[in-house]
Amino acid sequence: MKISAISSNYQTLAFSSKKDNDYENPVNRNTEKGLAIWGSIGASTLAGVTAAGIGSCFIKSGAKSRALKLGGIGAAVGILTMALTLPAKLYNTKLRAFAREKEMDVFSREKDLKSNILEEVDKEVKNEDVDLDQKINHYTTVQMANNGQGILVKGA
Repeated sequence: MKISAISSNYQTLAFSSKKDNDYENPVNRNTEKGLAIWGSIGASTLAGVTAAGIGSCFIKSGAKSRALKLGGIGAAVGILTMALTLPAKLYNTKLRAFAREKEMDVFSREKDLKSNILEEVDKEVKNEDVDLDQKINHYTTVQMANNGQGILVKGA
């Protein structure tokens, strides 16, 4: 079996697909970073308010500067929580954003390559000089590759 039109263009298409179809990756690292920071701020605020609430059970209501003490406890716990959780969240967010960017790049390039290969097969099908058996073989080969069936055994 010989697929000259497809295999000769495959390497050219792999390198030129980025130039022909410039796409924008939908993953935005700055947005992801901002969401991680706001999530950490929210969690640390919740931890601080919870610590102040628990502290209110232990500090008597008539104590001098009770609100200042509870506010200090809540602020300290909130800052400590943020200092401990924010670096890990930012690191994990950076890793997840990088992985998703690469997945989107692979997906976009694969989609471009498939459409270019199918266009080549379509041109071959419309060409009257090519034998019908050869057209059918090329089309079935492309469809089997598209469906994920990597092994193709054909008779002579």
